[in-house]
Amino acid sequence: MADYRNRTYDEVSVGAKESTTHNVTATDVEALALASGDVEGYHIEDRAGSADQPRAQGAAAIALVAGLLNRRLPGPGSAIVATRFRYAGDVHIGDRLTATVEAVAKDAQRKTIDFACRCVDQRGTVLVDGVATVAAPSTRVAYSDLATPEIILRHNDGFAKLLARCAKLPPVTCAVVHPCDRDSLAGPIEAAKRGLIEPVLVGPEKKIRAVAKEHGIDLAAWRIVAVEHSHAAAYTAVAMARAGEVESLMKGSLHTDELMAAVVPSGTGLRTARRISHVFVMDVPAYPRLLLVTDAAINIAPDVEAKAEICQNAIDLAHVLDIAEPKVAILSAVETVTLKIPSTIDAAALCKMADRGQIIGGLLDGPLAFDNAISAEAARAKKIASKVAGHADILLVPDLESGNMVAKQLQYLAGADSAGIVLGTRVPIVLTSRADKVRARLASTAVLKLVAHDRRTRFGASAA
Repeated sequence: MADYRNRTYDEVSVGAKESTTHNVTATDVEALALASGDVEGYHIEDRAGSADQPRAQGAAAIALVAGLLNRRLPGPGSAIVATRFRYAGDVHIGDRLTATVEAVAKDAQRKTIDFACRCVDQRGTVLVDGVATVAAPSTRVAYSDLATPEIILRHNDGFAKLLARCAKLPPVTCAVVHPCDRDSLAGPIEAAKRGLIEPVLVGPEKKIRAVAKEHGIDLAAWRIVAVEHSHAAAYTAVAMARAGEVESLMKGSLHTDELMAAVVPSGTGLRTARRISHVFVMDVPAYPRLLLVTDAAINIAPDVEAKAEICQNAIDLAHVLDIAEPKVAILSAVETVTLKIPSTIDAAALCKMADRGQIIGGLLDGPLAFDNAISAEAARAKKIASKVAGHADILLVPDLESGNMVAKQLQYLAGADSAGIVLGTRVPIVLTSRADKVRARLASTAVLKLVAHDRRTRFGASAA
């Protein structure tokens, strides 16, 4: 991170210059195509424009020049009031663009500065050349040049909708188990600031306070339950949930196995009559709705009866998330039933169980391969007549290994944000990961809050 300040009109002298370089990505092309209205497939597949569309072809270069003027020279507080640009050449994904701006004239009466602007690609082709007139700022602004987050185009910002729903509900009490590193402590405190939870920090108090001091986290408003180590933190938090002191749990900087070891015992843990299972709630940029993936974290190789319970847990969660009749795609490698692939037999059995009322509240179909579960076009190509195929809300995976791969591929290859929740327990439990982004942590907490409020509605405010 670098620290910068803008330059006022008086501080910019003729000859002042700034430059920047940027590699064009597919996301850049899609965003510029969307903004310009040029969304034909042959334009956004591999380039930003075509020879007959100079505005589209120059958009990436213009954006780079504008960003340089607005962010660096003169910087924040500037306003581009006029441009006289010439455009040439195509911009392709993977091109390396270099933009330069140089102050060439000043107007003291209007407090404007003319900047010569130029953008070239790695071959030296001039893409944009001309002059921009900028109303320069009159006051200084100091700022940090934070790394720009990756922007991903989304059909449906499902997490924003969940957070909006949560804003209308009071926070729920949450035991944060062993929050002894920056992320596991800052995450729940940030969620508390947003009104999602009222955290109770369970762990070694000296260690928690040392982390807070090191990273400037204010703990004055929050209760700490002091225990000696992570093992004790897990069992203490579970006991608090059993006693009704908290309505939810959140994993801190201990291993998932250590927390779940305290959760699963029948006599002292948080078991119910339902099977414990995990659901990833995924906001996939290319998919028009939230996508639930289960189970990819707890049940390793479930049989048909276990899958039925896992499925029911996911359907019930979908209802909490306002999906009235969730469509459940039971995944396998193929969409036909064959004795050679046991998961196809399981899928057929689960569909019949739903027909007989053993799984309720959702619409099931399977076996379905991943492509025809989420792509209507793929389903049509394979002549699959189904209300689920191509429109799945829930992906019921064959086993933990395949489910984990599906979830991680959606995250790291498709840019999905992912929230995770443990169900089938007396209280909802969030299992955070060190790799989780802030958005994912908040989304997981939002899901936790909605589930906890649903329990309040069904069982009363003191249910745990």
